[in-house]
This record gives sequence, structure tokens and C-alpha cells, in this order.
Amino acid sequence: MVEPSSAEVATARTAPVEAGLHARVLDSLGTAICGGELTSGSVLNIDDLVDRYAVSRSVIREVLRVLSSMGFIEARRRVGVMIRPASAWNVFDPQVIRWRLASSGRMAQLRSITELRTAVEPHAALLAAERIGPDEASDLVGLAAKMWAAGEAGDEERFLHLDIEFHRRVLVASGNEMFVQLQELVAEVLTGRHKHHLMPHHPHRQALQMHADVAQAIQRRDGERARQAMVQLMAQAFGEMKSLWAQTGETDRHHAP
Repeated sequence: MVEPSSAEVATARTAPVEAGLHARVLDSLGTAICGGELTSGSVLNIDDLVDRYAVSRSVIREVLRVLSSMGFIEARRRVGVMIRPASAWNVFDPQVIRWRLASSGRMAQLRSITELRTAVEPHAALLAAERIGPDEASDLVGLAAKMWAAGEAGDEERFLHLDIEFHRRVLVASGNEMFVQLQELVAEVLTGRHKHHLMPHHPHRQALQMHADVAQAIQRRDGERARQAMVQLMAQAFGEMKSLWAQTGETDRHHAP
């Protein structure tokens, strides 16, 4: 058996620490950019970031590499690392969505994803009614029933888990691989609403009934009814958010790219 070298042992020990530092710095910079604290055209200095976060240059370089892959920054000759405008961001990246939900641009992010869901999920429900298998359809109806029970019991954590799973299954059942890729975005916005207290403590009975209507229409292979039920569900979710925004006193500022 070959014993690891001292250098390999040291690397293995520092790897988790480096990963933790990387995640902390990445979250800090990502949220600052999404929230407008670091504005488009601002220049980031590596040495300043090293001092500010008390990390190594290698950690900062890796963070900047990730931010660059998301469209947040670009390196310019004789200028340095510059913040790019929001129009350049990869807004479909779940991490970007998470940062925007944690920033002052929260309302615009919720609005844009809800508008996207309103465009996509009704058609996904229609396709699901055409393509879903009998067992999957029965499971979807059962899932809607579990959501009802969790909602009535006020079990917010369980309801959130079931809600994410319900919408994931509808997207998957659509059979459209591009729709399926949106499941992480839906999960992020539902989780974000819960985390930032933008969901009612007890889901409205109307919303619970709409989930059941979607599931039952899909099981009956009634595509048009499934589509209409999902349209109503999305409209209800949008109205619910507007009501909650008014209660919290937050404005609907447009921070979308």
C-alpha cells in the first residue's frame, strides 16, 4: 500500500475549508451584484477582495471564474474585472435566482418567474394529460391529496416539499425535455417564497382545490381542462403574491435584466 505524501494529506485537509470559503465569498459577491450594491461598470480588484474576505488569491480567482460563467463579470485589458449589466446574466441559473430572491430585487425576480411559469406550466399540464402513464397519473392525484392534508394541518415544510414535487412531476410528465429543465427554477422560487415569508401560513382552500383539479384532469386525460386549471392556479399564485407584497410594504421595483 502506497502512503499519501505530506502534500497530498495537506491538500485533503484544506479542501473542505477552501470549499467553505469559496461558497461564502461567492454568495456574498453574487448577492451584492444582484442587489445592486455592486453596480454595472464597477471594477473588482483581486487584492482588495483578498483583504476584504481574508482568503487566498486562489479562492478569489475561482469565485471570479464562477461569476464569469454566470455572465456577472468580464475581464477587460487595462481595466480589470468589471461587473456586467443585468442583461448579460444567466437568469436561468438556480444560484442566480437564489441570489436575486435574497436581494432587493426579490419582487422583480418573483414576478418574472411567475410570468414564465404562467406561460409554460399550463401547456405542460396539457401535454402531461396526453403523455402521462396510468401509475404516474394516480401518484399525481395522491400527491395533490397529501398537499391538501398538509395545507389543512398547517405543516408548511411538508406542504412546500409536496408543492415542489407536484410541479416537478407535471413538468416531467409533459415529456418536453426543455420544460423538464425548468423544475429547478420552480423549486427555487417556491423555496424562496417560503424562506422570505411570502407565502400564507395556511394555503387557501382554493389553491388546494386547483392542484387537485389539475391532477384529476391529467388523470382523466382531459388536456384542455388540465391547462385551464393550471392557468387558474398560476393566476391565483400571482394574486396571492401581490397581496402579500402589499402587506409587507415592499415595492415591486423592476430589477429584472
